[in-house]
Amino acid sequence: MKPTSVLTMLLEVTDLDVRYGRNHAVKSLSLSLPLNAIVTVLGANGAGKSSLLKAIMGIVPATSGSIRFDGQDITGSTVPQRTRGGLVLVPEGRQILTSLTVHENLLMGAYPRKHFDHRETDAIYDRFANLAQRRDMQASVLSGGEQQMLAIGRALLAKPRLMMLDEPSLGLSPLLVNQLFTLLGDLNHEGLTLLLVEQNTHMALKVAQYGYVLELGKVSLEGTPDQLQDDDQLQAAYLGG
Repeated sequence: MKPTSVLTMLLEVTDLDVRYGRNHAVKSLSLSLPLNAIVTVLGANGAGKSSLLKAIMGIVPATSGSIRFDGQDITGSTVPQRTRGGLVLVPEGRQILTSLTVHENLLMGAYPRKHFDHRETDAIYDRFANLAQRRDMQASVLSGGEQQMLAIGRALLAKPRLMMLDEPSLGLSPLLVNQLFTLLGDLNHEGLTLLLVEQNTHMALKVAQYGYVLELGKVSLEGTPDQLQDDDQLQAAYLGG
């Protein structure tokens, strides 16, 4: 069942609206994310998934509604304030700076922090051996999968309490997709809360404890993975039923 205790909630989005001019991207959307959970947001292109994450991160302003993180209203907070508070976004397309080295890209994740021990990068390189081998190379030499690992490693150096990921499996081979979702499961088991926007419905529901389906900026379905997989509407739209 969906948790209801406010004390367990790390993120609460209530009646959120996001507009780009005449484009009403997110419409009175509400969702909640329990501490130490993986929650996934599913939906077709244009459903409002990326706009939702950008609004939570503060990249785009909320037209109305509220966003509470760890019990605090952050609706009017800046992106750096949200990052310092423990909220981080791994964006769609990774947004790696290809003119910088792998190591320089990685250090960008620690930029908002007041105190940072450079030895913390060792833990990232221990987790991502390919990045360690290429640390002094320009990030342009990385494969798509390696770039995604770099984007996640960069986000981890921000010391997040909640990591949001926007289409992390996009463009990856099936083998790398499996490795990616194994990594996300491992991070969650280590105590990291995850909000996952993903079009790979099967894999997203495999790792998540709860899911929301967006349609035209609204929540059309929500429930546990079992409930969503048993729903005829979701089966027809996303699972080929």
